[in-house]
Amino acid sequence: MATYDLEEQEQIAELKAWWKQYGNLVTIVATIASLGVIAWQGWNWYQRNQAVQASAAYAVLQKAVLDNDAQRIKAASGELLEKYGGTTYAVLAALKAAHVASTANDVKTAKLQLQWVAEHASDDLRDLARLRLATLLIDEKAYDEALTQLGQATAGGFAARVAEVRGDVLAAQGKRAEARTAYQAALTRLDEGAKKGGGAGVQDRQTAAAYRELVEQKLDAQGESG
Repeated sequence: MATYDLEEQEQIAELKAWWKQYGNLVTIVATIASLGVIAWQGWNWYQRNQAVQASAAYAVLQKAVLDNDAQRIKAASGELLEKYGGTTYAVLAALKAAHVASTANDVKTAKLQLQWVAEHASDDLRDLARLRLATLLIDEKAYDEALTQLGQATAGGFAARVAEVRGDVLAAQGKRAEARTAYQAALTRLDEGAKKGGGAGVQDRQTAAAYRELVEQKLDAQGESG
């Protein structure tokens, strides 16, 4: 049997006393830490698994779009929104499904898809959905609703487009002076985006030039200010 000197015995006694007082707490903390690591690893696995499955579902949607199969498009987008709503694939699916529905004059479905994106996406994709939703609302003469959607846009990546579409709403309401202000703001945002190397929602110089001409035409159509 091992023998200990007096100092060692005191240390052992102190350790036993400490463990008696704090042992349960140490065990609990260690258990919580272990569970935290396991939970984190499990969450990462779940996220990766969700992304893989969402990617496969999105591929089905893309094939349905190529085949112009409205039924499969609706089913695939519905699956993505229901099962994989936290992924970017769901947002992209809703935008694509909204475009297809709008082209087919199924405005109700298009609006539902865009509203979902506006509520669940982040950053520019959310604003893109609000812009497209606003244009549909203009066609329905739901001008106040369109302005509400535009007012919720952060306009970071689509500053010029948001201002332009706001001008469209105001012009449709007969508010010519306010429409002019909005179109002028769109041109200003376009210039600012060009200086920063972007186009405030316009992708290249040629497109930006054509877009500027379009906005200028809309501005001129409102007549002189005053």
